[in-house]
Amino acid sequence: MDTAQDPFCQANYFLRKAAYDRWHRQQSKQHILRSQLGFTDVSPSRPKACQHCEHYHGIAYGYNRANRTVLICGFHPFGWQGDVCPDWSELKD
Repeated sequence: MDTAQDPFCQANYFLRKAAYDRWHRQQSKQHILRSQLGFTDVSPSRPKACQHCEHYHGIAYGYNRANRTVLICGFHPFGWQGDVCPDWSELKD
């Protein structure tokens, strides 16, 4: 029996396609609502003391969203808590 002619495979494909279309439509509606309400501005995730720092890393490590840990810097893993980091040096171009 050819898998292209299998009615169960075709039905499964069409059901998955319809579910994806519903999900995509809902995501589009949410995006439109967010833009209408002014939620398009993304706040910077970089701490103020780490702006323009060449040691900034900022990548999250972990397997799922609930258990991820963000490594801010090679010197200060959770970011500097004051205004001016003692290891700060301006990013070189």
